[in-house]
Amino acid sequence: MRKVFVIFAAAFAVLLSGCGYNDIQRLDEEVKSGWSEVLNQYQRRADLVPNLVATVKGFAAQEQQVLTQVTEARSRVGSIQATPELVNDEAAFKRFQEAQAGMSSALSRLLLVTENYPQLKSDQGFRDLQAQLEGTENRITVARNRYIKSVQEYNVLVRQFPVNLTAMMFSYKVKANFSVENEKAISAPPAVSFDKAPAAPGAASPAPAAPAASTPAPGAGK
Repeated sequence: MRKVFVIFAAAFAVLLSGCGYNDIQRLDEEVKSGWSEVLNQYQRRADLVPNLVATVKGFAAQEQQVLTQVTEARSRVGSIQATPELVNDEAAFKRFQEAQAGMSSALSRLLLVTENYPQLKSDQGFRDLQAQLEGTENRITVARNRYIKSVQEYNVLVRQFPVNLTAMMFSYKVKANFSVENEKAISAPPAVSFDKAPAAPGAASPAPAAPAASTPAPGAGK
């Protein structure tokens, strides 16, 4: 009996291997790894926000509206439970995308405001944050692209016959991916250059001052 069981188990393992079970496992792990790196880099960006806001506030406290928008965007990002299972929930994944896009937009507005404060731009602490933010945004782009590729490979596999039968048997479904619309919004990192912005083309030049009224010469009109 034991021998029959061993033979049956071996045959079942070969069957699963031929039906793509091992490939599903491998790609599923790649997706999980890619998603973990995406979350790690987004968290790194979120961790930079408090110091960035505090630094800007020290030089530009009057920009309260923009500072509040950045803080609120970070709060929305933090309110989402970004677990490994989130990639299996399309609606939750969409909310995650929207929150991160809102964070990118708020940071872009904040960095634009800093152009009006030369002392802030020359502050060493601020410039250090600039370098960290720029590096993090680049890492986010790389991690997101790797995740997109791994999900594409996984989704193609679980839809193919006969692997799709194995996927159905073990409840492996397609995973959520970044949408085309979302990629347009977040694929380009916020501009983090703090050099003086050039004047907008076509901007109106200030009107020349009116000439001072001439003083009548002595004896004029006599």
